Amino acid sequence: MKGIEIAKKLNISTSALRHYESWGLIPAVERAENGYRIYTNEHELYFKCIRSLLPGFGMDLVKKVMPLIKNGKIVKALWLINKAQVELYKEKETVKRTVDILDLKKLTEIPNYHNIKYFTIGEVAREANVSASAIRHWEKEGLINPERHKESGFRIYSPSDIRRVLIIRTVQRVVYSLDIVREVLSDLEKNNVGQAKKMALKSLEYIDYALTEQVRGIASIQYLLDAVNKEKKEE
Repeated sequence: MKGIEIAKKLNISTSALRHYESWGLIPAVERAENGYRIYTNEHELYFKCIRSLLPGFGMDLVKKVMPLIKNGKIVKALWLINKAQVELYKEKETVKRTVDILDLKKLTEIPNYHNIKYFTIGEVAREANVSASAIRHWEKEGLINPERHKESGFRIYSPSDIRRVLIIRTVQRVVYSLDIVREVLSDLEKNNVGQAKKMALKSLEYIDYALTEQVRGIASIQYLLDAVNKEKKEE
């Protein structure tokens, strides 16, 4: 089977097929005497599986999962997929929390966690489901300005800072642009939550879409395994 035939079926370029091959995502491909690749039905099944996994899981995970499947380490591959689904659930809970916070009329309505008024950067990172390095980056960009402990000089974050971090991370996942994040934060300072809430809800819509695509991707793995096993039995 020619690569261009598979590429047309999947609506991708032949160079994409070659990339998947070079990354070790499919079984070894034999070549004819003239050097052309000889793809089999099994290769086509692998390519289809890759394309099905991409929308819900992204290429970084696909690069980890497909070599495991190719080498028969199915359970290990499935645990990686399970971990990605757990992370997606955590992301949805974080965004839902952001929407709830945006509905609060005053910053003082945010509950103090266990009556603690200030938090470390690590605690903020856990609360907002984001890396500490991301928080430091946003601080350098002027998006957040935490207080400093008078004696130690360490950053200390208030519940209002946590709210701000939650909003920054949610908006940036939708628009990527820090300039738009600044615009949203400026609106919030004027008690205008409309744009931020719209983006948060859009993020929730995308998460629901990603979940649907993940389920389809998992189904494609089962289809690949069943088809490959059937072909081997028929050989």
